[in-house]
Amino acid sequence: MEKSKVYFTSMRALPGDSLLKKLSRLMEAAGFGSIDMNSKFAAIKLHFGEPGNMAFLRPNFAKVVADEVKKLNGRPFLTDCSTLYVGRRKDALEHMDAAFENGFSPFSTGCQIVIGDGLKGTDECLIPVTNGEFVKEAKIGQAVMDADIFISLNHFKGHEATGFGGALKNIGMGCGSRAGKMEMHNAGKPHVNDNTCIGCGICLKACAFDAIKMEGKKAVILEDICVGCGRCLAMCPADAIGTNWDESNSVLNKKIAEYAWAVLNGRPHFHINVVMDISPLCDCLSGNDMAIIPDVGMFASFDPVAVDVASADMCNKMPVMPGSALAEVSDCEHNHDHFDTMHPETSWTDCVDHAEKLGVGNKAYELIEVK
Repeated sequence: MEKSKVYFTSMRALPGDSLLKKLSRLMEAAGFGSIDMNSKFAAIKLHFGEPGNMAFLRPNFAKVVADEVKKLNGRPFLTDCSTLYVGRRKDALEHMDAAFENGFSPFSTGCQIVIGDGLKGTDECLIPVTNGEFVKEAKIGQAVMDADIFISLNHFKGHEATGFGGALKNIGMGCGSRAGKMEMHNAGKPHVNDNTCIGCGICLKACAFDAIKMEGKKAVILEDICVGCGRCLAMCPADAIGTNWDESNSVLNKKIAEYAWAVLNGRPHFHINVVMDISPLCDCLSGNDMAIIPDVGMFASFDPVAVDVASADMCNKMPVMPGSALAEVSDCEHNHDHFDTMHPETSWTDCVDHAEKLGVGNKAYELIEVK
């Protein structure tokens, strides 16, 4: 199999240059201009950052990507889907408020924001995963699938459940609707916390399957009827409905790969990993720890598997930052994989191996440096 081409530029920017100019040159060198964008909708999938977290990518990077789409007469929009857990991005209104708070707007990025799975996280498109081992029908945000072209703009960093979060994580988990995220994270169904349920009955009205009833003044979910859509999680005003988070990390990683296949299959796609502010945990947290290694650079490719592997390989050549969480657990003299060391309970190779098996991309790559 021929190696995939991955283009790389460092974080060095001499006077008269800038990281934003370098990103533009990187995209050009990687062949971004070969995509037929003319009058087509281009989804730029990114993470707007949970308010309080300061490691997420600045809006300036998104503007560069949107401007490159517009140069090709494309119609870009920024997108992400609602979260499954309690936070500031669990429905479209809060999600957009969070995005604006973190600096993302049509004025700062030059394009609109569209939350991919709608107001309550239930606007989804069902995509058959023909070779899926764990997922037979992926539940993807409708607006994501309505786009003609898909671009992932990814903050590459550590992640507590997947080892690192890069292109595949941003695509697979990030594009799942609320029900899709439920499917990836859980083998079971949501449940009600009796201690926090206020007995308001809103979840009963929200359930389209009559899978919730009241027992006294508390709601109860009937697991034999529940389909796991997650609508009740979005509607509960007391955040009393939770999930079991009971899927193994290995299966979670493989489900993410299958969801990524569903998002990308059959349409043009392009991927950018910005490897800086490499925090040990996800940008979904409302805070972030210091970087575990120094900034690395920016990577671009048509292959999301190759761009993730190349990013990880370069990260693993970097020294451990003194005083970081990684330094507390790492044998710096003999460490071979920073992400496995940081999160030994999971392995990022499960995701890339499964994605390659599905035909999403190729782990073998040729790295081409762009000045």
